[in-house]
Amino acid sequence: MANAPSDALQRLIEVVAQLRDPTTGCPWDLEQTHASLVPYVLEEAHEVADAIRHGDDNHLREELGDLLLQVVLHAQIAGEEQRFDLDAIADGISEKLIRRHPHVFGDAEASSSDDVRRSWDAIKRQEQAEALAGSTSPLSDQLRGKVRGLPALAGAMTISKKAAKAGFEWDDMDGVWEKVHEELDELKEAVANGNRGHAQEELGDLLFTLVNVARWCGIGPEEGLAGTNQRFLDRFSRVEAALGGDLQGRSIHELEALWKQAKAAIRAEQSSTSRFD
Repeated sequence: MANAPSDALQRLIEVVAQLRDPTTGCPWDLEQTHASLVPYVLEEAHEVADAIRHGDDNHLREELGDLLLQVVLHAQIAGEEQRFDLDAIADGISEKLIRRHPHVFGDAEASSSDDVRRSWDAIKRQEQAEALAGSTSPLSDQLRGKVRGLPALAGAMTISKKAAKAGFEWDDMDGVWEKVHEELDELKEAVANGNRGHAQEELGDLLFTLVNVARWCGIGPEEGLAGTNQRFLDRFSRVEAALGGDLQGRSIHELEALWKQAKAAIRAEQSSTSRFD
């Protein structure tokens, strides 16, 4: 028998149910489906990650609430179709956690995080092997399911890690760099030929190879790109401020000069701050 949800969670469940009421509900909420909500799920997950990066508890609480709303809303939609409900979601993850933590809920032993990871991976492999029994391409089938819905960079990293672990790997870093240059040349050629579809494919190949560079270097491509986005905005805001918010009619040389000034100023400020930390 499922435990009763807290008053706060029950209130959210009831609010979402009212929003989806066929007679008195919200027209926008009533139009939503699992598919139409995908962009919102991804957006809210990214905003949670952003709040964590910035260490803002108030923002994190708010964004976690937005993400929780997505879970409850999907459960409501599925419940209306008699497919599953929030209890089934909660029971499913509880059963998985119990199954994959035999050192907590069973008789197994684990004295370190490494022991836990090895046990988790072994149990997960067994579950996947049972699910993929009879498949002629079990790793590919497993990865298709694993990366479905992931952001592209995260999916590429997952695929490259698993493929490398299976033996599909370069001998050394030089091989990775050769592949980067090969893909870059192919992208340049596709762009020069004016074939937009081919250029998009080659851009994807280049990005996938750069994810492999990140994997070899032990760095996170998602975190790297997120940092670049923030640095760009920090510098761009200073360029805007220097021009009174109006960039129209400015030459690229003037903008580039202001960009370099902004970059140097930020670095100087960061260096000064670090000396006093």
